[in-house]
Amino acid sequence: MDINDTIKQQLSENPILLYMKGTPQAPQCGFSAKTVQALMACGQRFAYVNILDNDELREGLKVYSNWPTYPQLYVNGELVGGCDIILEMHESGELQEVVDSAAEATEDNSGA
Repeated sequence: MDINDTIKQQLSENPILLYMKGTPQAPQCGFSAKTVQALMACGQRFAYVNILDNDELREGLKVYSNWPTYPQLYVNGELVGGCDIILEMHESGELQEVVDSAAEATEDNSGA
């Protein structure tokens, strides 16, 4: 499987997915830490991928997304943005709406 297929699979399996440096419990950069805090404040489950564990993924995702930096938040397979955008959305309440909508759609599809 090539790296684009891997990325597409990850995005299709996870409605809220954060590509970050480190893990939510141990972020490896301040931008990832701030993004995780904003996401956790929304109260919905999200998946993450530690891009430091996979050089091919780290480089391939930059090309796939046409976004050069991390973290990168995807909701329903679409790039939402990086740290600055996520923090602005969190401040305005928009992040909560986007995340809640994706979580509700997941619950509807799973029959929960």
